[in-house]
Amino acid sequence: MTSTERQFTSIEICAGAGGQAVGLHNAKFKHLALLEIDEHAVATLERNVTGNPQWSGCKVLHKDLTKIDLHELRLQLGLERGNLSLLAGGVPCPPFSVAGKQLGEDDDRDLFPKMLEMVDEFDPKAVMIENVRGLMDAKFEKYRNWILGELDSMGYKKCFWGLLEAKDYGVPQLRPRSILVAMKPEGAKHFRWVEPELKKPKTVADALWRTMRKRFQESGHPGWESAYKEWFKDAKKGVAPTLVGGSKKHGGADLGPTRAKKAWANLGVCGLGVANDPEEMTDPGRDLFAKNGPKLTVAQAAIIQGFPQNWHFEGKKTAAYRQVGNAFPPPVAEAVGRMISAALKAEKEEREAARSEDIQPVTELPVQSALFGAEAADFSDDLQSAVAG
Repeated sequence: MTSTERQFTSIEICAGAGGQAVGLHNAKFKHLALLEIDEHAVATLERNVTGNPQWSGCKVLHKDLTKIDLHELRLQLGLERGNLSLLAGGVPCPPFSVAGKQLGEDDDRDLFPKMLEMVDEFDPKAVMIENVRGLMDAKFEKYRNWILGELDSMGYKKCFWGLLEAKDYGVPQLRPRSILVAMKPEGAKHFRWVEPELKKPKTVADALWRTMRKRFQESGHPGWESAYKEWFKDAKKGVAPTLVGGSKKHGGADLGPTRAKKAWANLGVCGLGVANDPEEMTDPGRDLFAKNGPKLTVAQAAIIQGFPQNWHFEGKKTAAYRQVGNAFPPPVAEAVGRMISAALKAEKEEREAARSEDIQPVTELPVQSALFGAEAADFSDDLQSAVAG
């Protein structure tokens, strides 16, 4: 299916490396714009989207939301208020993350107010906002209610706000995320939440066995096969802990805090760093045969996030890994996107059906429906006289 066959449009803020964008694209939304501030993530989006016919019409915009004129942006995109189907975004999580100070609305990185300003300016039919689990903590109840109150004042109804686990959607990772979906009433009444049907979570071994076997085999190490089998045995134990992208202020890339590193070790993976790409690997011992097991490449971390393997990440290893670690898993975004799309489709069909009922063909209405008795007879006589000349 090409982008021209997609019924519903979307704009995404804080698009990052495109995790949510990929998911919504797979849910058949036609992206009009992806807004992102990080230069490496912008380069990633441009690499994958610009010139790609499947993403035709999508603009990658390198923008700082705190400095943007939203009215000017809407005009730049050629949108009338109310014409956009979906406004989506994963607003920055540090204000609500348990790994930080959880300053919430007092954190200058909180972009919920800006997101709500954008909702007011674009007046989309649906809104989808993703954030970390910490946002659902009791301490932020007042703030959540404020967000819902603002949406209600703009004519939106809450359809869903809860925690989703990535592992329930075929992603081999523990990655709980807060998801808010709100829609205009005419669409909200059609929204139906569908629970995931996955019965058995995908393990790290399920996700990585091909790429890991290839890395071991191509290393040329005499003990590669036994080392691979040892890794596979451990990797079958379960799903991965939550990948952490980290901050630009702190060191290089690794797979998370101490507890996460221990969980990775239990799965046969060294979480102390990220491996070089195979073609750049100069020391197989460091990346594959160390005591703590093999390190993941950026591409393998992306698989753990649920990205398709043809999605490329720009920047050096640390910058690329941070994009992956901070991403929203595409399969989760796709599942939510399909529910929104289904509601939008039902609302559209209902509106079109009502319009067709209001417009009846004139040929179906007899003349007498508007003229009665003597008036009808007079009209008939006048018509015959006119025809006779």
